[in-house]
Order: sequence, then structure tokens, then C-alpha cells
Amino acid sequence: MTAILLDIDGVLHVSGEAIPGAAAAVHSLRAEGHGLRFVTNNTTRSRSRLFEELRGIGIELEEEELATTPLAAGKLLEGLRVLPVTMAAILEDLARHVTLVEDGAEVVLVGGADETPETGELFAYANLNRAFAELRDGARLVSLHKNRWWQTSAGPLLDSGAFVAGLEYAVGVQAEVVGKPTAAYFESALQELGAAPGEAVMVGDDVDADIGGAKRLGMRGVLVRTGKFRPTTLRDADPQPDAVLDSIADLPGYLAA
Repeated sequence: MTAILLDIDGVLHVSGEAIPGAAAAVHSLRAEGHGLRFVTNNTTRSRSRLFEELRGIGIELEEEELATTPLAAGKLLEGLRVLPVTMAAILEDLARHVTLVEDGAEVVLVGGADETPETGELFAYANLNRAFAELRDGARLVSLHKNRWWQTSAGPLLDSGAFVAGLEYAVGVQAEVVGKPTAAYFESALQELGAAPGEAVMVGDDVDADIGGAKRLGMRGVLVRTGKFRPTTLRDADPQPDAVLDSIADLPGYLAA
């Protein structure tokens, strides 16, 4: 049995449209006895909503198998006063662990973007300036991830990493990152599977956040040519993936070989 961590966006679907063969591949991996966890930097959906959407495109999983950065951040910041610069959809997950505030924050938490007009409102000047003021007063800067961009059906879109970098520059601090490629995020998923890094494989479309982070921890990394995959990025990547597959549909065959 191999412990397999699967990215979601760009690996199982793009903008809600399933990657051909993804559902069958997940079913096959389960039938072969592999342990699965779904690890995502998606910060625009609650875990329950992500679960429903994945089931809706035929992916076989239980909600507990789905690791999300909002829940990881909530556990990390347990009991603290948090100013959320995040999509409204994840506030419920955060509120299980932290107190959400508009001022007097101990932490400014920055989340990711999506394809709706809400993103424009989220990263509007007034919101960023409010975060800047809290950081100037001593709040910690925590980011759910620092992705530069992400792949949608309409093409690449700017992600929240650019805004996190702007706040870092303005305040002279370095953000604490919760999601991939941090070791703690991978380690939490592996612990749930009872697996050591050397017994695990990370499958993703981001050669830096997915593959680089996993390999630095000692996992094998399998890159798929869907989602945000770009040949030029692969060429320059260090470390390199252990394998590059056309899509997740090829993963069961690769593991069997």
C-alpha cells in the first residue's frame, strides 16, 4: 500500500470540469488498497462545499479525507483574534477555532481568490489598507498560501500571492504560510494515513508547491500535465519530479509498474 496525496484543482478538475478519467483513477487507487488524502490550497470553498463538488463530479471520497488550508489555519491559530482577508465561504470553517474581528487583531489572515466579483472586493484598497493598519499595530501576517496564479477554464488568473507580497513589502515582515509547500501541511496528511514520507507520493500540477514541497520532505512527486502545468516551469524546477504523467488517469498504471 502506498500513501497518496492528491491535489484537487488542476488534477481532478479545472473550474469544476472533471479531468477525463479522474473519477475512475481514484476508484482504481482505492481498489488497489492505496491510502488517499486530498490536499488542496483552495481557500474559496468550505470543506463541506468542496466535498459536495467533488462527489458531484464522481470523485469517491469521505469528507474527513479532505485537507483544507482554512481548517489547518484555524487549528494553528486556535483561540486568537483574526482579521480575515478571505472569501466569505470559508469563514464558518475558521470560526470553529478563532474569533473573527474587524480591528484589534492578533493575526491578519490572507486567503486566495476565485473567479467571482467577490475577489475584486476582497483585495480592494480599503481591505488591504485595513490589514496594513493591523499589521503596523503588531498583528502577525499569516497566508493560507502564496500561489502566484492558478489555472481556470478562462486561462491563468492572478492569485493572492501578489497581495501577500505587497503586504510583506509594506510592513517589512515575512508571512507565515499554512498550506503547500509547507512541511507541516504535508506531515499532517501523512500522519492521518500513518505513513512516513518515504512511503508516500504527492500528485499535483504545480511543480513548486506540490512537487517541490513534497520532495523536500522526502516524498516522491508525480507531476501531471493538466491544470497549471507548463513545460518551461518544469524545465527550471529544482527538485525535479520523479515522474511526469499526462493526467491522473495514468497514475494507477504508473504505480502498478
